[in-house]
Amino acid sequence: MLSFSVGPFALSLNHLLLLVALALATLVGWISGRKQRINPERAVFGLFMFGLLVARLAFVARYWPQYESDLLRIVDIRDGGFSAWPGVIAVVASAVTMVWRRPLQRRPLGWGVASGLLFWWLSSLAVDSVRQDAPLPDLALRNDKGERVHLRDYAGRKLVINLWATWCPPCRREMPVLQAAQQANPDVAFLFVNQGESPRDVAAFLGSQGLQLDNVLFDDSGDLGRHAGSAALPTTLFYGENGRQQDGHLGELSSASLKHYLDGLGQPTSSSTPSSQQRITP
Repeated sequence: MLSFSVGPFALSLNHLLLLVALALATLVGWISGRKQRINPERAVFGLFMFGLLVARLAFVARYWPQYESDLLRIVDIRDGGFSAWPGVIAVVASAVTMVWRRPLQRRPLGWGVASGLLFWWLSSLAVDSVRQDAPLPDLALRNDKGERVHLRDYAGRKLVINLWATWCPPCRREMPVLQAAQQANPDVAFLFVNQGESPRDVAAFLGSQGLQLDNVLFDDSGDLGRHAGSAALPTTLFYGENGRQQDGHLGELSSASLKHYLDGLGQPTSSSTPSSQQRITP
């Protein structure tokens, strides 16, 4: 499952877990400090924002070559580029400094931060373990000639599956990034699975944008999105050579965030730590 739907809105599941962790930390801190009439809400929120800032800067530093030609992309967090553990370390270090300087807040702030981080860690582990066990769906799509293409035929290769539509602005913005990655990574198979549109409309769009994409497929009924647990576009799924999903991204990809996922495709997955990148979706 990649997203959580509320009416017409879809929220990244990782983003939702982060917000729940913040709410839990605030609640536990308030309960712990209620007798002393100490509410660490502002401190907890400040730590949360500081952690996000450090996580973003750490990600940008890691993928600086992808940002240096367009510095405005640094503040465009729609790519979801956050390195989680530097942010966690920054939160813990700042919380320790804060409670040392403010002894009265030691108990409520300590319990609040600890409960929020513990919830985020355990819930992220659970989500990652479920997602990383998912095999390639046993689905047959069709190409622009109407021929059936079985996804299982791509097992044994590194695989990126992008779910998109021409009416989706983030899908349109990320297409050049995906096209460049397709050309630069011949060892990775890229599948561009259009959702519910005709081959004629898709061909007209690709021609008007000057895009040359290999492996454009059509999913008229949206079966792949439902199978992946994603209720929004664009959605990108990443599979290792063992035919099992290694990661997934809801929302627009930048060249930096895509490189992050492609780097991970060549590495064995681990169930001991949550994903190092948290996603924020517009």
